[in-house]
Amino acid sequence: MTKRVVLIGHPVAHSLSGAMQQAAFDALGIGATYELWDRAPVALADAISELRSGEFLGANVTIPHKERVVPMIDRQTDDAQATGAVNTITREGKRLIGHNTDVAGFKFALDQLVGKQKMPRQAVVLGAGGGARAVVHGLITEGFQRIIVFNRHLHRAEGLVRHFSRSAAHMELKAMPWHDSIIEAELDKTKVLVNATSIGLVGDDIPVPAEILPADLLVLDLIYRTTALLRAAEATGSRTQDGESMLLHQGAAAFTLWTGQAAPLDVMQAALAAARAVGLRSAEGEPTGAPGETPADDATGTPAAVAAGE
Repeated sequence: MTKRVVLIGHPVAHSLSGAMQQAAFDALGIGATYELWDRAPVALADAISELRSGEFLGANVTIPHKERVVPMIDRQTDDAQATGAVNTITREGKRLIGHNTDVAGFKFALDQLVGKQKMPRQAVVLGAGGGARAVVHGLITEGFQRIIVFNRHLHRAEGLVRHFSRSAAHMELKAMPWHDSIIEAELDKTKVLVNATSIGLVGDDIPVPAEILPADLLVLDLIYRTTALLRAAEATGSRTQDGESMLLHQGAAAFTLWTGQAAPLDVMQAALAAARAVGLRSAEGEPTGAPGETPADDATGTPAAVAAGE
């Protein structure tokens, strides 16, 4: 019987993950289909209940559901529990297990960005959704000693900081108001800048003015294209990276959880490239809304986050 894997989000219309995961199933001869389920929050609980059926291998979860889904599953892995966000679900019988593979994807992308130099210890993070939570947890576990979080709505950044208060007790983790002058002052003290909002997903929107970017930053944008932020950072001599590597490696981790097999990374990367060539640009679909207030800001990340999420 053909098994099913679904991406649950709202929206999910133009998913990069669908192309990537289906190519991986097909390449390894796994009888599985990857489906897109657009489910509004009111329909989320019913969607999760469906996953308990034996026809499902599991699911991806994306904006705006990564945090909402947590109380609906039976158990969380360490990364999911630490972040308070779930982006991948597997089944054990009728029990549902929540994972957060965004963390592994982010760490891989960060290692690529840093390269052979010593891992920095200070970072600025833009955004406070599920994607940002994976980023902050990854930075904490990589040994960062100072992380400053900015979000358009300060209370969400403060909520993120409270969530990590115990695991970050040994370090400085702060939420600060989103003002250009404050961000500029913090960037002058830091080495790593991560954009975990969807500002820049469409057009040439930039989350912070180009003129406040110092030289020699390490800049990771979770959006899957060369954004205005990345172009501005490159112009100062900074090293930059978009969100494709995070997307690829979080997806590979999810594939292995569902199938027990190593993910065919070359196949998945080629499928991503082909999907991007025909205009797909978001793991989640097409985020909408004002800068800093988009669904990806509630995610993967950012995706849009994000958000390099799904």
